[in-house]
Amino acid sequence: MASFVTEVLASSGKLEKEDLSGKISKMSRKVEDTKEEVCDMINKRYNDFLPSLQSSEELMLQVDAVSKEMDTLKNCIENEVQNVHVAVAEYTKLKQQLEKNTVIITMLGHLKEFHSAMEEFNKALLEKKYVDAANRLERARNSVGSLKRWKTSELPLLSALSSELTVQRENLIYHLGDEWKRLVIWKLPSTKEPAGEMSFLKVELKLSSACSKDGELKPPTLLSSVLQALAIQGDLQHKIKLFSKKKQHRHKAAVLLCPFKMCIIPCMYFISFKIFMMNVGKSLVYYFPDVSIGDKMLSAILGELIWEEMSHTIIHECLVHSIPTNSSQLEKYNTVIKETEEFEKSLKEMEYLQGDSTDLLKYARDVNCHFASKKCKDVIVAARKLMTSKMHNTVKITPDSKLRLPKLPAPSSEGKVKQEILKEEVTMENSKQLSAWSLRLPACRISESVQQLMELALDTLCEAVGSSTQSALQLFFTVRNIFQLFYDVVPTYHKENLLKFPHLAAIQHNNCMYLAHHLLTLGHHFRNHLPQPLSEGVATFVDMVPGFRKLGAQCFLAQLNVQRAELLERLSTAHNFCNLDDEDNYTAASKAVRQVIHQLKQLGTVWQDVLPVSIYCKAMGNLLNTAITEVTAKIMMLEDISSEDGNHLQTLCQTIIDEGPLVFIPLAEEKKNKNYQEEVPLYVKKWGTFKELVIVLQANLQEIVDRWADSKGPLAMEFSSSEVKSLIRALFQNTERRAAALAKIK
Repeated sequence: MASFVTEVLASSGKLEKEDLSGKISKMSRKVEDTKEEVCDMINKRYNDFLPSLQSSEELMLQVDAVSKEMDTLKNCIENEVQNVHVAVAEYTKLKQQLEKNTVIITMLGHLKEFHSAMEEFNKALLEKKYVDAANRLERARNSVGSLKRWKTSELPLLSALSSELTVQRENLIYHLGDEWKRLVIWKLPSTKEPAGEMSFLKVELKLSSACSKDGELKPPTLLSSVLQALAIQGDLQHKIKLFSKKKQHRHKAAVLLCPFKMCIIPCMYFISFKIFMMNVGKSLVYYFPDVSIGDKMLSAILGELIWEEMSHTIIHECLVHSIPTNSSQLEKYNTVIKETEEFEKSLKEMEYLQGDSTDLLKYARDVNCHFASKKCKDVIVAARKLMTSKMHNTVKITPDSKLRLPKLPAPSSEGKVKQEILKEEVTMENSKQLSAWSLRLPACRISESVQQLMELALDTLCEAVGSSTQSALQLFFTVRNIFQLFYDVVPTYHKENLLKFPHLAAIQHNNCMYLAHHLLTLGHHFRNHLPQPLSEGVATFVDMVPGFRKLGAQCFLAQLNVQRAELLERLSTAHNFCNLDDEDNYTAASKAVRQVIHQLKQLGTVWQDVLPVSIYCKAMGNLLNTAITEVTAKIMMLEDISSEDGNHLQTLCQTIIDEGPLVFIPLAEEKKNKNYQEEVPLYVKKWGTFKELVIVLQANLQEIVDRWADSKGPLAMEFSSSEVKSLIRALFQNTERRAAALAKIK
């Protein structure tokens, strides 16, 4: 059978009758025969050494004949190949024409498909066959897409087709959205109606339904077809997101519509809200049983879209308020845990939840941790509020004042054994007991807020008693944090007032000492009633006592430094008590002394009945000592004191001696302060020195020598010999009597 090329060439009339392939075949055979003969000849010539000249010449002629025949055949083939190239070019041109015709026919087919699909789409849309309409529109879109894929297709018609496709798609989406609004309706309670405790149950999801002949409610095919059409058009995901947001908003509104206190009836509220959620969920599953997007059911998609935020809303707007505020109510919370389990189980059955989505259940089961966390947070907030409240509202503390310690349950048997051993050891070591007044606070005033802070700490420790180990640890260390917070916040928050107002500085001092006093025994009182490891010695506050004592002392010392500075500032206006014979100088010095006495009396009035008596007397004595030390130092610096100056100095100093003791009035009852005024030397270190100075200012040389008494008299107890000599030189003129007196002062 002739080859395809042969047939083409034969049909053109340009090939000879003898087949070219046949000639080539014959020529191949001749070449092979000649090759064998040549090889045989060469072998005989160079291998067998048989001379055969005649045979060689004949063979050479044969080779020449074959070569000529080969050249002829070669020329023939070249001519025929040239003819084949011409035929191939013609064939390629015909093929390109055929392909172009095929493209045109295909494009016309797509145009026909688009037109048919759009006609069927319009018909289905009028008949509300939304699924068919969506499918037809999808066919039309595919046709346009096929047209756009042809590189040579640059028809102006494509722009018009795309525009028509977009318009009709928006038309379909509009009709589907309109149907959705008509078929899916949220009903909220009227805003005119009062919001009752269960008003959120009036929130309804109304879906269009149809009844069969026997009255059974069946899912509406129209609503289902709307969803399926949206899915085909790729708009269902967006619609479901919008619906889920509304659904989520309605559920959240249902949570927020309840105005009553959750802590009173948390279980009833949660159960009612669960019923509301379940009704909405079941209705959605019933009406959309077969609607899916991809490989997921509609309910699963809704769950994914709304559950995370919805569970967050339920937790933070519902469950968080249902956490008890008292440990005695924790047992009743089991009902909420059970209802939460059933709620999540039902949602999983309806495929709203997938896998182990247990946010609500996990939160409900961790009620002990949430209770402790909520309690701790509330306690810290309440404590901080007390610390930043006004300090000047005070209450009186007396030695008989005691903390209102709660009645705690009996300690465990192990705790009883420890207590008995401790009692035996104490009895064996000490036969005598401490006085009833030992470890009692002196009478003073503290801030009412600090007393409330201590009561808050006691209540929190009572909550820790009987709690789980984790809760007890949280609550105990929250109490420690309360006191640490006081240590950090109060000095910073009230810093300016503590320096500006002596009254508040005294109260802060008392507050710190009050807290330090009770921190000594607070941990011991509760330790045996707390779970391990708190019961093994961890429950203590003793380590915080030195810090509070130091804090109170530093605050009051800072105020004393302020008062000292003011006293010295007033005395600086006395012109160093020199040249008092000048009226202006004497007036300035007298005014300075009167201002010092007035300042001390004012402080006495402010601190009276606030500070403990011993602290009050030490503070006033310290300030009075500062004043007389400064006056003494200035007088001792004078080099020349005239008799008139001496009289003036004695008058000023006597004023301090007369009125100085009167500032010691720690008690409100005037008569009870007499003992403290008589004990001024106990509180004023330089009081004796100052009184001796006043005596020297009015004494003669002999009286001074007598009071020195060979370094054994009262004057020698207060002044050194050099100081007494300096006074004598300033008070008396240089005479033999002065020289004799100076000689005796040694």
